[in-house]
Amino acid sequence: MSPERLLQHFTRISEAPDAIPRLRNFVLDLAVRGKLVEQDPNDEPATALLCKLLEAKDRLQEEENIRGRQPVPRTESSELGFVIPNSWELPAFDDVFVIVSGVTKGRNLAGRKTIELPYLRVANVQRGYLDLSAMKTISIPEDELPRYALRHGDVLMTEGGDWDKLGRAAIWLGEIAQCIHQNHVFRVRSPLPEKLHPRWVVTYTNSLLGRIYFENASKQTTNLASINMTQLRGCPLPLPPLAEQHRIVAKVDELMALCDQFEAVKTEREQSRDRLVTASLHRLNSPTDTVATDAPDLPAQQADAFRDHARFVFDHLPLLTTRPEHIKQLRQTILNLAVRGKLVRQDSNDEPAAELLKRIQEEKAQLVKEGKISRDNLRILAGDNELSFELKPGWQAARISQILVELQTGPFGSSLHQSDYQKGGIPVINPASIKNERLIPIDGMAVGPATLERLATFKLRTGDIVMGRRGEMGRCAVVTEHESGWLCGTGSLILRLPECVFPRFFVTLIGSPFVREYLGGSAVGATMQNLNQSILLNLVIGLPPLAEQHRIIARVDELMALCDQLEAQLTVTEADSRRLLEAVLHEALNSFAEVTEQLESVTARTNALQN
Repeated sequence: MSPERLLQHFTRISEAPDAIPRLRNFVLDLAVRGKLVEQDPNDEPATALLCKLLEAKDRLQEEENIRGRQPVPRTESSELGFVIPNSWELPAFDDVFVIVSGVTKGRNLAGRKTIELPYLRVANVQRGYLDLSAMKTISIPEDELPRYALRHGDVLMTEGGDWDKLGRAAIWLGEIAQCIHQNHVFRVRSPLPEKLHPRWVVTYTNSLLGRIYFENASKQTTNLASINMTQLRGCPLPLPPLAEQHRIVAKVDELMALCDQFEAVKTEREQSRDRLVTASLHRLNSPTDTVATDAPDLPAQQADAFRDHARFVFDHLPLLTTRPEHIKQLRQTILNLAVRGKLVRQDSNDEPAAELLKRIQEEKAQLVKEGKISRDNLRILAGDNELSFELKPGWQAARISQILVELQTGPFGSSLHQSDYQKGGIPVINPASIKNERLIPIDGMAVGPATLERLATFKLRTGDIVMGRRGEMGRCAVVTEHESGWLCGTGSLILRLPECVFPRFFVTLIGSPFVREYLGGSAVGATMQNLNQSILLNLVIGLPPLAEQHRIIARVDELMALCDQLEAQLTVTEADSRRLLEAVLHEALNSFAEVTEQLESVTARTNALQN
């Protein structure tokens, strides 16, 4: 694999979310297949090396008083899934290592002379390195110290616990004068450390091929992610000549350093983008728009500066938004601008919101007169209608209580039981059913006609707003003709608006960061946030003229559609980056001529997307 080739395509390759981990794994994969460096016919063959290791292993086992063990199943070269080079061998771990399990805690050591020592646990052994930041100690008999004490160059491997902890390997470099290991950590000791590079062993065990062996072995014997001594002893070890081991390890180090550089470049690039996106959106979201000027016409200059900045942000969205988090931030900014009157221009010909409020009160009064709503709905709650931002011309501060015709909480749990639910009935709308301003029925969360009739006062009508009052605040949707007649669930609220108010604007309002922050800060509940009617009714909002409400929603729809396009483009870009990565990695295993056409095709498509 050519570093120059990777650098040439890195900018596009790195858009794939898993690009750097994939590159690291591929380096290890090439290494253990014998494809990372060339074989040298002058190297001492691995056959001679293996003979020396077999003889030395028997002596070491005898020195450490480890009894003979039963033979373990062997893996043939054909079972590896690839062919090792002719100069390599394929012994089992049991052929070339002395493997012991560590000390078991909780033993009865009464009457024995003990020593307190630090010991390595599974948590201390990571993939390729040891984390010694949280060491613990254990007492062992002094006469057992020779069996469990670690030596420089020992490989430590984890038994498991979960899939990430299965078969992790690292090298003991003598960081602590005397140290031992627990029984869930295997000590893998070479009888000839100078003839079997411990870094080669760790390279293999931490590679995907090594991990596949451990995962398959674990699945054969247990539902847990763990391996036993027999499985570890039977693990195959591709064994190159010693000189080639050193060349491979050196090449792995070189390419991992290159991956480190890639990672640093990608991190810096993403952080720069994040800073630019955050700064741009923060300026749009700021309560006041400041410009560096002492001119007398400051408000006009502020408005012009804001419009210029907003135009810059929206014109450069494809370059600014390169990750899903950016688009999520952008969507929230759009909603925030909408409810503060900064998304569209005000029109002096619009009927002011103050007049709209008067018409709302007249409509509510008529409904009271007709006996359709309670007189309580005319009550205006006391308190100042203060907002954290300046109202635009024609807007009016108002409490939600001044606008709603009716606010109704869904049926109590004593009225709607789990036993009332059935499949194929009339959908019940609880917070989980409200997604992206739409009502999505949940299978099995429905009731029959009898239950619906019993709870008829909670039936939804066209134009109602259904709002979740539990969990995530701000989820709501407008009821269309399709959902009319469905049932409001226990965890939801029904908001009914006057005919002279645009429901879509209120859905946008409730889902905006401004309202979500208020609701989240006011909701009660230790384990799950709950919203009561008084919290919502006390909410103070900026009410725009009705005509402007429609213009705002038209602009929101337009910009949200753009966000949808950006998300789709990100998906395509990531897919193309993955294909380009596959092509570059494939090139390492095959000739360049076989993949040139694929590289050029993917590169051209990616360039077209970026332009």
